[in-house]
Amino acid sequence: MQTILSIAIAVTLMTSLVLVILWRNERISGSMPASLFAFTAILFTSGLDVGLIMFPLTEFPVYETEAAYQFANPLAIEFGFWGFMVWMFYFLTTFYFCVVEPRIKLFEIPAVKVLNNVVVIGTCAFTGFLFLSYLPNYISGISDPLRFGLVAVVVLCAVLSSTDIKFVKVLSISSTWLFFLLIGAMWFESGMGASGFLSTFVNIGEYFGNLHEFVMPLTDYHAFYLFWWFSWSIMIGQFVSRFVGGLKTWQLLLALLFIPSIPIATWFSVLYYYFVNGLTVTPFYNAAMVLVGVIFVVNSLDSLMRLYSDNLNVTVARYGRRNYILANWAVMYGLILLYQFTPLKIEWIGLVVIFIYLLVYLLLLRAYRQGRFTAVATAHAPGGNGAQ
Repeated sequence: MQTILSIAIAVTLMTSLVLVILWRNERISGSMPASLFAFTAILFTSGLDVGLIMFPLTEFPVYETEAAYQFANPLAIEFGFWGFMVWMFYFLTTFYFCVVEPRIKLFEIPAVKVLNNVVVIGTCAFTGFLFLSYLPNYISGISDPLRFGLVAVVVLCAVLSSTDIKFVKVLSISSTWLFFLLIGAMWFESGMGASGFLSTFVNIGEYFGNLHEFVMPLTDYHAFYLFWWFSWSIMIGQFVSRFVGGLKTWQLLLALLFIPSIPIATWFSVLYYYFVNGLTVTPFYNAAMVLVGVIFVVNSLDSLMRLYSDNLNVTVARYGRRNYILANWAVMYGLILLYQFTPLKIEWIGLVVIFIYLLVYLLLLRAYRQGRFTAVATAHAPGGNGAQ
């Protein structure tokens, strides 16, 4: 399984580099262009969940002690799991759905469309199931009725949000600012000041000095993360591509690599200061972390719901707001409950997504041989007729 993952990563990274080299000045716009900040806020909140908020303090001790991670400090390892290079997966799919898919329409082929929607719906429900499973880790002593009730409310909030694409955008931007507020509040609470923050932040430099170590899976746990990034990549690319606002290809790549990584690095540095200095997160700030994490889950779920609803034409305009809400909530919450009785793992979903990648590559090759892809490639090559 890890061999397949390693090959998929290598092909994905090489394809991304080829796109940047050959179509570096291509202007890319989605169907609903947004400002750079709005685009990255949607990308950031849709592509991440509560794990970003809650996992680091539990993972730092693991990275400090396990032999596989001793080539860098725990902060650099944590950043490597969440930041910079892994966002290149989203670059590839965002470019594809902005530039290639509108002309080739491979995802309109019935078999591809069905498989894609199954993955989107399945991953959406699996995300909710993981949230349900990890809630006792986030909220100590939470009872089962409250746990299931909270997940039901989160799913309902996500369904309500997905009814209006403008609200999805507003919620993403608002939650991004809320995340910044959380970072600032915990920085102030720790008393680290500027010097303390910089003393931890510089540790991220070891990630870039050992970037090659993160290309292939370090451990089974690292492979879990990489499969998770793959699982989300096509879906996030489909959703956020509509908000790209006229960036050039190279600008899009740099935006995806650096802009989300800055708040991630800042947040992890604050938490790392807590870890290194043995500081305890107070109940108030733990509750604040859970709240922001829950909002991230809502953002993730509503983007996926919006995506599969649009793909299947299950829209408010077609069925009415009440029917749309009731149907989506019942189906999604029901699937989340059913996941408790299945042995499904994120690695399996990742393998299905890798299969979709392979299928798309083969279909592109067939389209090229038929002459359908040649026009697209020529129009978007340097010196072609595409927007420059």
